[in-house]
Amino acid sequence: MVPDTAALPAHFTEWHPVLQALTLAGLTLIQEDLPTVSAALFAAVGRITWQAGYFGCFFGIWLGDALLYLAARGIGRPLLEKPWFRRWSNPEAVARSERWFSERGIWLLVGSRFVPGTRLPTYLAAGFLRQPFGRFLLVTGVTVAIWTMAIFLLAQAVGEALVPWLERWGGSGWIVLGLGVVFVILLRLGFTLASWQGRRRLGTRVVKWTKWEFWPAWLFYLPVGLNYLWLSLRHRGLTLPSAANPGIETGGLVGESKFETLRELWRACPEVTAETWLLEPGSPAERGPRLRQILADSGLEFPFILKPDIGQRGMGVKLVRTPDEADAYLRATSAPLVLQRYLPGPLEVGVFYYRFPHEKSGHLFAITEKIFPVLLGDGHHTLEELVWRDERARFVAGRYLKRFAHRRDEVLPVGETLRLVVAGNHAQGCIFRDGHRFATPALAARIDAISRKVPGFFIGRYDLRFASEKDLLEGRNFHILELNGAASEATSIYDARNSVFTAYRTLFRQWSLVFAIGAANRALGVRPNSPRELLRKWRSTNRLIDGYPNAD
Repeated sequence: MVPDTAALPAHFTEWHPVLQALTLAGLTLIQEDLPTVSAALFAAVGRITWQAGYFGCFFGIWLGDALLYLAARGIGRPLLEKPWFRRWSNPEAVARSERWFSERGIWLLVGSRFVPGTRLPTYLAAGFLRQPFGRFLLVTGVTVAIWTMAIFLLAQAVGEALVPWLERWGGSGWIVLGLGVVFVILLRLGFTLASWQGRRRLGTRVVKWTKWEFWPAWLFYLPVGLNYLWLSLRHRGLTLPSAANPGIETGGLVGESKFETLRELWRACPEVTAETWLLEPGSPAERGPRLRQILADSGLEFPFILKPDIGQRGMGVKLVRTPDEADAYLRATSAPLVLQRYLPGPLEVGVFYYRFPHEKSGHLFAITEKIFPVLLGDGHHTLEELVWRDERARFVAGRYLKRFAHRRDEVLPVGETLRLVVAGNHAQGCIFRDGHRFATPALAARIDAISRKVPGFFIGRYDLRFASEKDLLEGRNFHILELNGAASEATSIYDARNSVFTAYRTLFRQWSLVFAIGAANRALGVRPNSPRELLRKWRSTNRLIDGYPNAD
C-alpha cells in the first residue's frame, strides 16, 4: 500500500526521484523538521531513494536559509524608515552589532543550526547587518549538510525496526508521520538538554507556569474580565469606570495624557511633583530644537527621562544619558512625549488611593514596594549567562536580554553591578512587594491632602520616588512620578508571597470600588464615556504603542 501522510503528498513514493526531491525542497520552505524526518524515515524503509530524500531536503533548507538572509538584507534596512520600525534605528547600536557579528558570526551561524529557537533571528540578523553573502552560504551549507546527514543516519539506524510496523499496518504512512513527529520532538529535546543553558531554559518554561505572577496576561486577567462584566451588569454601565475620575480623560481607563494629569498635580502641589514638559507630536527636526530649548530654559541636565505621553505598563520609558540617545529616541517615535527630570530615588513605591465623592477624606487601599533588580558581575560569566543563572531574572530573561541585546556577551568584572530595569513596572521586570508597612497615618494624611487638591480625582495609583524610608513614613520628601487613574492596579498583588486567590480578591475589591465611585459620580451628573469613544481611544493608543522604543 502506498503511504499517504500529511507530511508528504499522496502517491509521493510513486513519483520520479527528481519530483520527489523538488517536492521535499518545497515542503522544507514551509517547515523544515517534519518533512526532513519523514523523508529520512521513508528512505530508511526503502520507500524513496536516499539521494532524492537527502538532496531534496538539503537544498530546500539551504535555499530557505538564503532567502531569509536576502529578505533581511533587501527589505530590513528600508524598514528602518517606517515610523513603526524606528525603534531599531539607532545607528550606533547597529554599527556595534555589525562589528560584533563580524567577529563572532561564523560560530553564531553554526550554533544556531543546532540550538532550537535561534536560527530565525540569527539568519535575519546576518542579512540585516550585511554580513558577506558568500561566507553565509558556505557556513550554512556545511551545517545544513551535517544536520541533514545526521537525521538520515539516525533514521537509517531505526529503519529495520520500522519495516515490521509498516507491514502490520498495511504500509500506512501515518505511522511514519507519527514517528516523524516523535522524532522531531526528541531531537529538539535532545539538543536542548545537551547544554546547561538549554536545560535552564526548558526548566524555566516549565516552572514559570507554577508562578502566577508570570502567567500570560490573557490568562491571568480572564477572571478579572468576567468580574468586570458582572460589575457592569450590577451597576448598569459597561463604561461606568470612565466616570470614576471626572478630572482625567476617560477616568484614566484608556488613552489618558500623563502630562495633563501631572500638570494638574503641579498646579496643586508643585513641591511634590516631578518637573515635567510635553514634546508635541512631530519629526526629530521639529522636536529636537524644542527639547534643547527646554534643557536650556530649565537648567535640566543629563540624565533625564523620556517616555510616551500616552502609554501603559512602563512601555517606552527611557533614561536618556547623552544627546545621541535623545536623538535616537526622537527618531524612534513621532508620538507625543513627556520629558521629566530624573529622580534617582533610589527608592520607589506605588500608593493606591480612593475616596468617594461624599467623603471628606480618603483611604490608602494598597502600597507596593518596588525593588529594582541588579546583576553582580563575577568576571567569568556573560550578562546573558548571569540572567539565566539568577533564580528570578530567568523568568523575565526575554525582557532583560532584549533590553541589553548589545551587551549580552559582555563579561561583567568582579563586583560590578548592572541595574536591569529603570521603569518601576512589573511588566518591565521590576520586583514588587507588599508595602503595607509604609501605610502610616502621616503618609495617608499627606496623600489625602494632595488628592483633594487635584480636581476630579477619586481613585488611582501614585508612583512615588524618595531617598529615605523614614521620610516616607513621615509623609514628606517624596516626589510623584505619575498618577494613574481607573485602570491602574493595586500592584502589591504581584508580591510572590501572595497566592493567586489573594491577588484576585484584591483586584475584585479594587474594581468594585472603581464601579461604585463611578456610580456615585454618575448620580452627581458625570457622564461616562460611550463604548464607541473608549474603543476609538483604545485603537489609537495601540497604534501609538506599536512604535514605542524598548523601555529601560
